[in-house]
Amino acid sequence: MPKAKTLRAPQPEPFRQTLTSVAANLQVGDWQLSHRDLKLPGTPPCSVRKYTLHGGKQEGVDVIEVDNGALRFTVIPTRGMGVLRVEMGELRLGWDSPVREVVHPKFVNLQSRGGLGWLEGFNEWLVRCGLESCGAPGPDKFRTPTGTEAALDLTLHGKIANTPASEVEVTIDRTPPYRIRVRGRVDERGLFGPQFELWTEISTEPGSNCFRVEDRIRNAGAVSQEFQLLYHVNYGPPLLEAGARFRAAFKRVTPANAYSAEHVRQFDTYAAPTAGFAEQVYFLEPLADDSGRALVMLHNAAADRGVSMTFALDQLPCLTLWKNTGAIADGYVTGLEPGTGYPNPRQVERQAGRVPRLAPGETRSFAIDFALHTDKAQVALASSAIDRLQG
Repeated sequence: MPKAKTLRAPQPEPFRQTLTSVAANLQVGDWQLSHRDLKLPGTPPCSVRKYTLHGGKQEGVDVIEVDNGALRFTVIPTRGMGVLRVEMGELRLGWDSPVREVVHPKFVNLQSRGGLGWLEGFNEWLVRCGLESCGAPGPDKFRTPTGTEAALDLTLHGKIANTPASEVEVTIDRTPPYRIRVRGRVDERGLFGPQFELWTEISTEPGSNCFRVEDRIRNAGAVSQEFQLLYHVNYGPPLLEAGARFRAAFKRVTPANAYSAEHVRQFDTYAAPTAGFAEQVYFLEPLADDSGRALVMLHNAAADRGVSMTFALDQLPCLTLWKNTGAIADGYVTGLEPGTGYPNPRQVERQAGRVPRLAPGETRSFAIDFALHTDKAQVALASSAIDRLQG
């Protein structure tokens, strides 16, 4: 007699709230939701809140705060779905930029100061660079509608970080572990130019010390298109201080210029804030573990607080370390920056074979997992994993 099949109960649909929709001509104002509203059993107090900033250059900027009961992060849909900061107790991921407000993109002129205008809105913990280009400003070429080549001037780190999201929603699973997601779509499109669609998701689980950033880039056009993506992930105090250390397993480290080369022996350690400090940049080729993933970490001088980042090298094969340990008032910060390439001018990256292409309709996916470490044991565990990988 045939064995009866066991029928599984249908899983409940996740909670879903649309906050912004170009398609539906919708913009929700102030909004909030807590674990009590969804009646999630056994979870710590967690919540999601959306509100709008006012005053100065931040007038009209939407922000979304997610509190999972252990850590809290703040997403900025108006600024390309960047992440302003992450907090867990006394541990903060972020930095103190001279740019004090969360600047609305309408106040940022990317062409100013010789293509460095991007810096006039730069103060996020995580900001994406791309998608047409992601590196230093400079000349390049493009094909005109008539089929001829013409010159264009690319600006610093591209446009995506200063493009408001067209669709934004919050979803929360109704079954354990009740994952909380903030999703958004950011478009970089133009006639006779790139037609990119970026879907991004920042997610976490209630009570966790971890969260994930996942992105999908689609070429919505009918022709193959170059693209670049770099995650500019920036850290200041309390992790960054005299004696703080960057940890990674790598094949090679290459100074970006002669000045950085003079200090390459100390590339992985940090000094106290120093007025007039000239930035140093290093390009790394990370090593992968058996699952193809790289692990990097920044920890403080006492090695009792830190943050680790893991990502797949077939998605993000390059890692840039940016050291800018100037005076506090001038922006005391370091950047750990996984990418499809390095933030050189696009012509340089193309010659090195580090500018990938997307076929018509093709999609590429990227993900970075972050973990916050709040004691010596957690930092030591991540350090040991990096040591084993380095061999």
